Amino acid sequence: MNLRELVSALNDFASPAVAESWDNVGLLVEPSPPHTVNTLFLTNDLTEEVMEEAVQKKADLVLSYHPPIFTPLKRVTWKTWKERLVVRALENRIGIYSPHTAYDAIPHGVNNWLTKGLGACTSVPLHPSTAPSSPAEGTHRVEFSAGAEHLDAVLSKIKDIPEVSCLTTLLARVEGEEQTRVSFTCSQKALLEVVALLSQNSLLRHKTEILLLQKPPLPHTGMARLCTLSEPVSLSDIIERIKGHLQLPHVRVAVGAGRTLESPVKKAALCAGSGSSVLKGTEADLYLTGEMSHHDVLDAVANGISVILCEHSNTERGFLSELRDALAIHLQNKVNIIVSEKDRDPLQVA
Repeated sequence: MNLRELVSALNDFASPAVAESWDNVGLLVEPSPPHTVNTLFLTNDLTEEVMEEAVQKKADLVLSYHPPIFTPLKRVTWKTWKERLVVRALENRIGIYSPHTAYDAIPHGVNNWLTKGLGACTSVPLHPSTAPSSPAEGTHRVEFSAGAEHLDAVLSKIKDIPEVSCLTTLLARVEGEEQTRVSFTCSQKALLEVVALLSQNSLLRHKTEILLLQKPPLPHTGMARLCTLSEPVSLSDIIERIKGHLQLPHVRVAVGAGRTLESPVKKAALCAGSGSSVLKGTEADLYLTGEMSHHDVLDAVANGISVILCEHSNTERGFLSELRDALAIHLQNKVNIIVSEKDRDPLQVA
């Protein structure tokens, strides 16, 4: 597939619009066009060892779950390992694409895969995503009616206010009088100027309606998951299920105050990767994530919530095999898709 065609298909699989605003997702490194992708190489982290593997396996595009370019690069030299990744990629005509939190949010993404480690359960996003393009622009809709003697001057001034859009006019009969109904959207910042302008005219001030525009939630889409198990399961059994699902010999466990390893778990909140900020304050029997700060673990335990920590990328990497199969279908088997054998969590027990 042509690289741009493939990127479009990857964006359809998981829209970058549902990624977190702070994230750096999408195509990060692009070889000069035209660029044909025969082999798509999947990894959780793009390290130098993994990049060498991608070169050896003649990859044309690396899909790295974590973006290897996050903070801006001021130069591209051989000095730092992330700069060297870019150099190696361009030298070998390998593109780099990262989905990161877009894959966290989608219904068929990383967090959905992680819920399977709990056993039979239902789940909902803890922080639902909202539709990125509805409404298209603005945070507020303003509507008012005006007679012909006021209209031209008012409209001229409104059009001069930055961040005002979608302005429409419609003839209407108001209280037996022919008037024009004006409607437009604007930002929170522009709203202050709009209100100040309309307040100068007492007739307009009393005929103005301001509506707060809210974007509708996207079904089953958002950050983290709150899972309700079909049947309560002891914490010790959940631990074994998680270890089996993630193929780990061990995990770290903090037992909630007043609980034991035999205490039942009915409701679990989970977040792949780092869950401290996302899970904090959620009512559940269990928090499952890769890593949390020491003090957030103490807070959870004090509130009777047990915690299972598996290390950051261990809660994500196993998804790659499922992703490979899903992308093969989505891309209609037009490219060869392989999963890195060198990608691994940097931490191990010595």
